[in-house]
Amino acid sequence: MQEEIKKIIEVLRAGGVILYPTDTVWGLGCDATNEKAVKRVFDIKKRADAKAMLVLIDNPSKLQSYVDEVPDMAWDLIELSEKPLTIIYPTAKNLASNLIAEDKTIGIRVTKETFSKNLCAQFRKPIVSTSANISGSATPVNFSQIADEIKLAVDYVVSYRQDDLSKGLPSSIIKLGKGGVFQLIRE
Repeated sequence: MQEEIKKIIEVLRAGGVILYPTDTVWGLGCDATNEKAVKRVFDIKKRADAKAMLVLIDNPSKLQSYVDEVPDMAWDLIELSEKPLTIIYPTAKNLASNLIAEDKTIGIRVTKETFSKNLCAQFRKPIVSTSANISGSATPVNFSQIADEIKLAVDYVVSYRQDDLSKGLPSSIIKLGKGGVFQLIRE
């Protein structure tokens, strides 16, 4: 796994797009601070730029680097969540501008899965994570369901977990606002 992570980091640093396993489903990823790389992910998915994508980080302590204010509730949600949880935070910063939603929010998930956590930790930047499908198509639940069109469009396809046929599930999504306001987007 370690040798492959080194190769992936080279691809990410060069502005490349990867196809990789996450704590939920297989995802398309890139350096979340690189606007050109983010645009390529939108292009591969044939997705409108106005539709936001989320990012993965390896440690909650990094949240404050990418959002102006982390609501107190977020710390408890991250710590207590038993399944993958994406939190949409107000006022994103230090990320590619085309990754930030029109209302200035960003979805961030602290990954606890070994591979994606190690990748994020060693890359030292957030990594885009969006399902590996063309926009509007069904989300593939494992590597075998990913369309060849997607596999051929990326710069690197991770070999780790390609043979895993278990069905990945999308994360829960909660949107946090100022003053303790929250909204459950997806359970």
